[in-house]
Amino acid sequence: MPAPKTAQDILVTELKEIHSAERQLSRAVPKLSRKIGNETFKQKLNERREHGASVIEELDSIFDEMGVTKSRPKNVAAEGLIEDMNEHLEEIDDERLLDPVLVGAIQKLQHYCIAAWGTTASLGRLLEQQPVVQLMERLLEEGKRMDEELTQLAESEINPRMLEEDENESEELEGEGKSKGKRKK
Repeated sequence: MPAPKTAQDILVTELKEIHSAERQLSRAVPKLSRKIGNETFKQKLNERREHGASVIEELDSIFDEMGVTKSRPKNVAAEGLIEDMNEHLEEIDDERLLDPVLVGAIQKLQHYCIAAWGTTASLGRLLEQQPVVQLMERLLEEGKRMDEELTQLAESEINPRMLEEDENESEELEGEGKSKGKRKK
């Protein structure tokens, strides 16, 4: 892709990067979903995938309206965040530890998207591209709501589960220690 030379070029670049991030995330979600233990988190992730598919369609329409070519370079920022998620999938076998890490990884990608949507909405306002502004403002609202829901889910269900399991393991170990101590008497 040639270097941007105008504000319009920068807007188009931002839109293409958003498109790429959404495509990459939609491809990554099925693999993530298979590893997630918390059903509510699975549901939220699938909602996010459906949301992304809708965003892709809406961006395609905007590209058509703007007369922009469909060539889209890969968004390296999103690619890096997704690679990080995939590393966690390979490294962490324990579901009680993996779910919280994946919530954080999804939120990192969501925060990237929120920043991109905000930047693009601002550029759209500057260039009086109302369809872009409307879409980006809606995405910002939906993205912030999804982020807050993930935070609430992590704090109320997913993160505490890590400690509950740790406490159970500690109690089991303590019980083993006590019974070993009794045998020595």
